[in-house]
Amino acid sequence: MKQSVFYIPTLKESPKDAEAKSHALMIRSGMIKQTAAGIYTYLPLGLKVLKKIEAIVRDEHHLLGCSEVLMPALQPKDLWEESGRWGAYGPELMRLSDRKDREFCLGPTHEEVITALVRDYLNSYKKLPVALYQIQTKFRDEMRPRFGLMRGREFIMKDLYTFHANEASLNQWYEDVKAMYSRIFDRCGLETKIVASNTGEIGGLEAHEFMVMSEVGEDTVVYCENSSEAYNIEATDLRPGDPCEGGGVVLSAEGIEVGNTFKIGTKYSASMNAFFQDDQGQRQPILMASYGIGIGRTLMAVVEQHATDKGLIWPKSLSPFDIHLIPLNPVDAPVQALYESLKARYDVLIDDRDERPGVKFNDAELIGIPIKVICGRGFSEGRVEFEALGIKKEVALNDLDQEIAQAMNA
Repeated sequence: MKQSVFYIPTLKESPKDAEAKSHALMIRSGMIKQTAAGIYTYLPLGLKVLKKIEAIVRDEHHLLGCSEVLMPALQPKDLWEESGRWGAYGPELMRLSDRKDREFCLGPTHEEVITALVRDYLNSYKKLPVALYQIQTKFRDEMRPRFGLMRGREFIMKDLYTFHANEASLNQWYEDVKAMYSRIFDRCGLETKIVASNTGEIGGLEAHEFMVMSEVGEDTVVYCENSSEAYNIEATDLRPGDPCEGGGVVLSAEGIEVGNTFKIGTKYSASMNAFFQDDQGQRQPILMASYGIGIGRTLMAVVEQHATDKGLIWPKSLSPFDIHLIPLNPVDAPVQALYESLKARYDVLIDDRDERPGVKFNDAELIGIPIKVICGRGFSEGRVEFEALGIKKEVALNDLDQEIAQAMNA
């Protein structure tokens, strides 16, 4: 892809309203642009990374046996009245009416819609378990949108719903999904901590959150220094400095919630008449669980965890391009030939703009593609500057393929 036509509106300075490093860098590097408070446009660079996160999510869900659906964002009031949440959800629920004064909401979540979707079909234990997921835009009327993609009024989320005939099936799937979430975040290059939490607006029997530790996190995580167990401070009586069983004291850290899991039980199936016939011929409410991953939040958390103040440093799994080819002079036939050769095997961004080297280098640092090939003074003599894994060196063109392969496989 030619950088001259790939829309990357980089900025030299951070926007004044950016409170978090990730927020500032995503705007400066031309990944996102604010449309209104808490509402963002994903620009081509940001969208490429977002699609890579979604691809990892889809891959892991399909391996586990989940089927993808796409439900409507616009949800009728009567479904929310069936569950009892229309009056209970609060002012964060975006409500509206159509021309015939029928009331709707823009969905922040889809428990009601998914329950209505399956209740006429999942009428026998023989059809269970079932796992359905989607990746879709959600809406929440936040009183104070902040930190860019972390707390927005419109956001992209993956939600998974599983349906079960018994607690053994529910519990097994719950643990399997938690393990899958750990794999997803690991593939995205994120270090996460699994935290016990309140069930909140979703409700149910048990809940956990996947947290990325960050100074801009909005949740406080407490944990014992000699234990792997951790809790959202809102869900426990533990306080920083308290003694731990077995020694040590309770520690705390701020965290960004990137994923959550809820054992819902029969909260929605019982109220919305989603019943099945068990193996004894008895009519029972379907057992349910709900699981979410904030796709945009995951993107933001990756930037928080991996970037410097000067620019992005993408994990290889999420880099928008494999290679950034940076000619310091106008693109001539030899440079074009190198570009054509590389792009036949890799996803390559070539900086063919008529700009000074300093501008190209500054933008390259902002964008953060992990492998850079620079065609400078030595190019006419068969040499390029090669940068990968934080190491810069000069290599012969004949050795470039080997260097790239080593960097890609490291």
